[in-house]
Amino acid sequence: MEHSIQLLGHLRCPKYSSIRGTMLSVFVKRGSSSRNISSLLSRFQSTLVIAEHNNEKLLPVTLNALTAAKKLGGEVTVLVAGTKCGPIAEQVAKAPGIAKILVAENEAFKGFLPESLTPLVVASQKQFNFSHILAGATAFGKSLLPRIAAKLDVSPISDVIDIKAPDTFVRTIYAGNAVLTLKAKDPVKVVSVRGTSFEAAKLEGGSAKSENAPSGEYKTDLAEFVSQELSKSDRPELTSAKVVVSGGRGMKSGENFKLLYDLADKLNAAVGASRAAVDAGYVPNDLQVGQTGKIVAPELYIAVGISGAIQHLAGMKDSKTIVAINKDPEAPIFQVADHGLVADLFKAVPELTQKL
Repeated sequence: MEHSIQLLGHLRCPKYSSIRGTMLSVFVKRGSSSRNISSLLSRFQSTLVIAEHNNEKLLPVTLNALTAAKKLGGEVTVLVAGTKCGPIAEQVAKAPGIAKILVAENEAFKGFLPESLTPLVVASQKQFNFSHILAGATAFGKSLLPRIAAKLDVSPISDVIDIKAPDTFVRTIYAGNAVLTLKAKDPVKVVSVRGTSFEAAKLEGGSAKSENAPSGEYKTDLAEFVSQELSKSDRPELTSAKVVVSGGRGMKSGENFKLLYDLADKLNAAVGASRAAVDAGYVPNDLQVGQTGKIVAPELYIAVGISGAIQHLAGMKDSKTIVAINKDPEAPIFQVADHGLVADLFKAVPELTQKL
């Protein structure tokens, strides 16, 4: 199902279509040739990609955002902000197709608070007049981009899965049950992109130069970063893992998730969970996969004791291969699974782990 709308615009109708056709034909006659239209338009495009990192390592979603930015055409600039982000700028510089890198080092950016980063992005936009501002649709991007859009008085475009044109984007609605094609009329497009929908850019072949981002007083009294406690694991990060093993309410307790941890260790996989398992307190919410959790698209997704609620399917149905283990043959998860096993998970999972 696909819809097409124009924000703040008129409805599509023959009257306006003829007007647009007339305007286009005039442009073609004055230009060199019709095949140069897209290249001429791309000259007016310039995109700012906000790098997501931890001052030590560039997070993979930034590479996905770079690929999305290249689909827009025009120059691509990357903003790297942090406290000691020089190594990050060096990493980003290796990606091909980047015009320049804006570097902002300031103690105000400790913790990457959106209250401090928003004025920096707005200042960069005013100086360089970008037509697009992009970031990954992560917790970082979802907290930052709406603030930027509000400051620029435009509508944010969230969780984009494809780009048809510089002003036309595709995103899912109704928990992924419908696909919306959206045409944005705002002069600046503030866009978050779903990392799993775009290939990661390669960090090789590029040689972009770095320069200082606009200076200013970015420290704010609105919020203060105190500390953070990150869970450490030898397993891959959930959103970038090639194999994910997830458990649901059928696991019955947090202790039983050890079955999945053992299986995940054999497969070098990340461990996820349904919202039902998180709400029941079996596992922390950073493992949640779904509409209100993390979006994953691994090569292999193993759903254990998960019924397949629509909110969960929205977060994993783009996986290349889906395997479901559930004792209920009528569970909705089997409708999207490539391979299904109707069995007691407490017997099936240990046997699978043993055979691996």
